[in-house]
Amino acid sequence: MSSAVLFTNARILTLAQRGAAGPRRGEAMRELGVVERGFVHVVDGRIAAVGGGDPPDSIAAARVPLDGRVLMPAFVDCHTHACWAGERYGEIAQRLAGVPYLEILAAGGGIMSTVRATRDAARRDPSGAALREALALRTNAMRRRGTLAIEVKSGYGLDAATEVAMLEAVRALADRAEREGDGFFVPTFLGAHAIDGDEDTYCARVVDEILPEVVARFGPIACDAYCEKGAWSPAWTRRLFERAHALGCPLRVHVDQFNELGFLETALEMGARSVDHLEATAREGLIRVARSKTTAVLLPGCGLTLDGRYTNGRMLVDEGAAVAIATNCNPGSSPIVSMPLVIALAARFCGLTHAEAITAATYNAACVLGLEHETGSIEVGKRAHLIALPTRDERALACEWAIAEPSEVYAGRGFL
Repeated sequence: MSSAVLFTNARILTLAQRGAAGPRRGEAMRELGVVERGFVHVVDGRIAAVGGGDPPDSIAAARVPLDGRVLMPAFVDCHTHACWAGERYGEIAQRLAGVPYLEILAAGGGIMSTVRATRDAARRDPSGAALREALALRTNAMRRRGTLAIEVKSGYGLDAATEVAMLEAVRALADRAEREGDGFFVPTFLGAHAIDGDEDTYCARVVDEILPEVVARFGPIACDAYCEKGAWSPAWTRRLFERAHALGCPLRVHVDQFNELGFLETALEMGARSVDHLEATAREGLIRVARSKTTAVLLPGCGLTLDGRYTNGRMLVDEGAAVAIATNCNPGSSPIVSMPLVIALAARFCGLTHAEAITAATYNAACVLGLEHETGSIEVGKRAHLIALPTRDERALACEWAIAEPSEVYAGRGFL
């Protein structure tokens, strides 16, 4: 049975792509494709028509009048760690008392604390229900705030069984969302998140055993690594990426969060799909990113939570970079589920304009996940993943602290 919905009298941010395919760069990030007053017709979960003014009388559909409010693509969160068990409230209290994050990490806290809790949850519940429920709880909170495409990394297992269990939890949500047509969940392998035991022994196991097993189960999944002091070294990250590339996996990397270790240039040379964080990257490195085909993913939730340092997004955009933004949702360094909050942070502290931040949170983020042909803009044939803001002015997303969270979220075939 066919279903149809007609949004009318809306200020539409289409984000429709003009010119070359791929993420928007530089000044093109400010082009929101605005229709000052128009309509969007949805049929069976996909966009059938977009136009200015009043819709044709011939369109038969349930009407949703928006009274001039903003209608835009749903958000795309291209960097999260939303699958985990346990909590780290005690460590957050330590940080608030002045203990540096890397010191907590070196003492066995941080990532390894969550690894222990996640392994325990996976072992106590071999069915995977506990991990699926925890993941669904967080991603449902994201979806209510307008995010309908969500990347989720493994990395809190650090052994084959738990890494696979985490990815299976993501795949279960992805399969359900695909059946319903109401969103996307994209898994990423992050076995290179921390070092469990002896460095050479553990890293070799990830490269030679765990990564091939994951690819055998899930296909050429994106491969990520946390290249940082106390985590994966540049040498081991390169070896991992060489193996991942040979297996057909797209490459992503956490790089220059606290220290500039020199791996950024290697990642760019290897054609990484994204370089994420970049808080410690010097001017020369940012310019190299801008000159590359790689997208810079800014994660301002870390600056808010940890140390007040933010990536210089203004320089990246001015130099012609493709920029995306994401929550980095995780239990320690960015316990955030709201993309509207991330847009406001990116505008206030990374130097993005409201339009650049919106592009970074929708179309460019979809490009990072390879979903730009399905979501991230309002164009005929794409999924009807739409959000209506409670305001007639999209600048509210950047100027207010998450006050402009969506009043309506339309996920393909119905409202959430």
